[in-house]
Amino acid sequence: MNLFDVYPLISVTIDRAEGCRLWDDQGQEYLDLYGGHAVISIGHTHPHYVKRIKDQLDKIAFYSNSVEIPIQKEFAQKLGHLSCLHDYQLFLVNSGAEANENAIKMASFVTGKSGFVAFSGAFHGRTSGAVALTDNPKIIAPANAREDFHILPWGDLDALEKALKTGTIAGVIIEGIQGVGGIQVPEPDFLKGIASLAKSYNAKLILDEVQSGYSRTGRFFAHQWVDGLMPDFITMAKGMGNGFPIGGLLISPEFKASYGLLGTTFGGNHLACAAGLAVLEVLEQENLQAKALELGDRLMKELKKIPQVKEVRGKGLMIGIDLDRDAGPIRTELVKKHRIFTGSAAGKQTIRLLPPLSVEWNQLNSFLTALKEVLNA
Repeated sequence: MNLFDVYPLISVTIDRAEGCRLWDDQGQEYLDLYGGHAVISIGHTHPHYVKRIKDQLDKIAFYSNSVEIPIQKEFAQKLGHLSCLHDYQLFLVNSGAEANENAIKMASFVTGKSGFVAFSGAFHGRTSGAVALTDNPKIIAPANAREDFHILPWGDLDALEKALKTGTIAGVIIEGIQGVGGIQVPEPDFLKGIASLAKSYNAKLILDEVQSGYSRTGRFFAHQWVDGLMPDFITMAKGMGNGFPIGGLLISPEFKASYGLLGTTFGGNHLACAAGLAVLEVLEQENLQAKALELGDRLMKELKKIPQVKEVRGKGLMIGIDLDRDAGPIRTELVKKHRIFTGSAAGKQTIRLLPPLSVEWNQLNSFLTALKEVLNA
């Protein structure tokens, strides 16, 4: 049996990893500045993370959500403490797309409406409702197409109000910072305007923090850079499990739970919660949120000094670099000649950096040296 081709593959077989370093099956060392799509938050094979999972395996790996699972409550309390969202309710799932799917469902349940709004450049996942709100027609099958789901121009509050005035919109979804869209940071007034309009027209605000959350931007969630913004729903995944599949939906305290409204087989299993707790503990113990902000600011300042770099966007260690040329060959050379992994984005001239938050300055500085060499060559 053959595998179904999903991505164009880099001809490297990664055999092991530690921190921000990777080794292939030939023993060659690589620097990971992409974290497997922003998944590796605390570094590969962190000792505390590995021990947490091994210890949990020795006790129980899985049982269904039909019984009490204390580690879920422990995880929820720790998450509330670090995110400063103590009053929100947590529904645990397995991925970011699943979290967004459940946010869409909840917004529709509580408003009784079926329409939704997203913005140009958006990526919200590959499940049915999430893909219909993703700004990429290539991945929307006929079964996914929804006439009442709308992609509006980025930053256009007038277009949003026009859509909301129809009375059919249940919710507005936006990323804390767009990832696939090229690290587009929403202006505070844009986010505040969305929240105000949504409230005025009885639509719910969904903040997709799947890529931008978990301390990557120097706040626990990227939308927390905007004072007073309290979304109805917050979705998360990726860095949440440092490689173990886990996702979550944070639900505003104003919405009451009822049995059967939401459900999951694997979500919140013992192993997933052990991995999630380990991540939160390391984020706190190693002060990685502050580190992300400090190193990210320093790196962006240095990137802006490179003549071939036309624009640098982002917060913390979520960075988009726009070059004066196609970024594809540059990324290829960074792997081939310097053994450094970086990410792409929807824009062909954009390099996306999403390194583990444990990265050190000397590693980022080696990337700066390599980038300048490749650009000058």
